[in-house]
Amino acid sequence: MVLLKVSGIRKQEGSDVVLQDVSFTQQQLQKIAIAGASGSGKSTLLKIIAGLIQADAGEVLFENKRVKGPYEKLIPGHPEVAYLSQQFELRNNYSVEEILSYANTLLPGETADLYEVCRIGHLLKRRTDELSGGEKQRIALARLLTTSPKLLLLDEPFSNLDLIHKNILKSVIRDISEALHITCTLVSHDPGDTLPWADEIFIMREGQIIQKGSPKAIYRSPINAYAAELFGTCNVIRDARVKALLGLPGNQINNEAVFIRPEALKMGSSETHALKGKVNAVYFGGSYYEVEILLSNIKISVRTEKAPPAVADMVYVSLRAEGD
Repeated sequence: MVLLKVSGIRKQEGSDVVLQDVSFTQQQLQKIAIAGASGSGKSTLLKIIAGLIQADAGEVLFENKRVKGPYEKLIPGHPEVAYLSQQFELRNNYSVEEILSYANTLLPGETADLYEVCRIGHLLKRRTDELSGGEKQRIALARLLTTSPKLLLLDEPFSNLDLIHKNILKSVIRDISEALHITCTLVSHDPGDTLPWADEIFIMREGQIIQKGSPKAIYRSPINAYAAELFGTCNVIRDARVKALLGLPGNQINNEAVFIRPEALKMGSSETHALKGKVNAVYFGGSYYEVEILLSNIKISVRTEKAPPAVADMVYVSLRAEGD
């Protein structure tokens, strides 16, 4: 069932066009992630969907009813759409329990379930000035969820969090969808946040959605170099000889460039569709090594989990077979 329909949204601020003809639909419980460089319009789009910013053109339909903007309502926002801003605020000198009680529409059992999902049951008696940044983030999220929204919009929720609190919040967001049956849309610049979580990913650039697809399609078949580089290291290969020797003609974009992830290549002995190159640098990535190789007239990166060759070694690079 279609929960959200965004049609022809346009927004201009002064002489700058922030959003240009943005359209998409979101099914109930479908997890959508939006990626893009700073200034691509991601946050503005979420705020328009939430009814917090007025679009200049287009409309947002939530359950087939138009979402009104702040020019049309005394109190901006939609009662069934929750928006978690990067700049959330919690009142000082209040206990967590007090903060969460004000707008709570849930029954006692539902409230307990929410606190468990958000991992905050042990924080209820603390005051807001005694919380860490990650704990405050989860309290702010729980406060939004006490109003029983059907759609949750998360605007860079992991920014400024250490890895421990980030991983906790990732688990919370996953459980919000699965345990509380709330549809979620997530904005993040980190592919580690979006690729494992999303059902569909949108890539935004200069106020437009330039590519939509499954995480696997977005990662492996980017539409251009911008889309490729948003999701990690990518080899952009334009040299016709290199493309031919690696057997890559089917992956060409506009007959110009091929985008190959480092893990899609391998190093080995001479073989068909292999190119000889010289190791220029080796970088340790924890569970893998990234090897920079001078190949023909270009530099490429190859990722391996095995012991890497030494700098200045000669190696052969070839395309890794599916399942290899």
